[in-house]
Amino acid sequence: MVMTFLSAIDLVLAQESISVSSFSFLSFLQNTLQWINSLGALGGIVFIGIYIIATLAFLPAAILTLGAGVIFGVIWGSLYVFIGATLGAVAAFLVGRYLAQGWVKEKISSYKKFAIIDKAVSKEGLKIVLLVRLSPLFPFNLLNYAFGITSVSWQDYLIGSVGMIPGTIMYVYFGYLIGNIALIGTQTQPVNLILHWVIKIIGLIATIAVTIFVTKIAKKALDAEI
Repeated sequence: MVMTFLSAIDLVLAQESISVSSFSFLSFLQNTLQWINSLGALGGIVFIGIYIIATLAFLPAAILTLGAGVIFGVIWGSLYVFIGATLGAVAAFLVGRYLAQGWVKEKISSYKKFAIIDKAVSKEGLKIVLLVRLSPLFPFNLLNYAFGITSVSWQDYLIGSVGMIPGTIMYVYFGYLIGNIALIGTQTQPVNLILHWVIKIIGLIATIAVTIFVTKIAKKALDAEI
């Protein structure tokens, strides 16, 4: 069962660059959001469930996050996204730790930055998880699995999820500004350009902080071993 699921993820990863940019895939996500919007009070629960699946399956959750702003508004949208992202991240963490360590190691073998993260986590697990969550430098979905094979405790990993809150609120807020599910993922509104540069600036600041802090901790860990 687990291997079948992981094989499906491999297929998604292999086709990700094509699927994410394709009109049909975008239309599918838009239709899914429209369906959730039609569910009324149940919409929030269904949205959380779909977000968990998207996180586990390496689907572009950013579109769902923008959609949450359109459907639920800033407050409830941010809450639903945070719950879904956290539960999905924890599920992937547990899969990586207990069910698929070999598969995860294979996937991150070519990801050089993870070696630094792995060393740093052994010293400052909670801080590293927090900083990584704040930075777009590291792929969210893959690291959910990858953290499972590090020494970070389950408690620190869970608490570190609060690092997703600033980015979550920002994406949900811009979705709220877009105000139309049909416009999500298109370039028809100036707000998309604003979002692009805001994310770049915040991402740059977070990336610099992560790089300096992680490198410093990793160097100390390596020096201690030597």
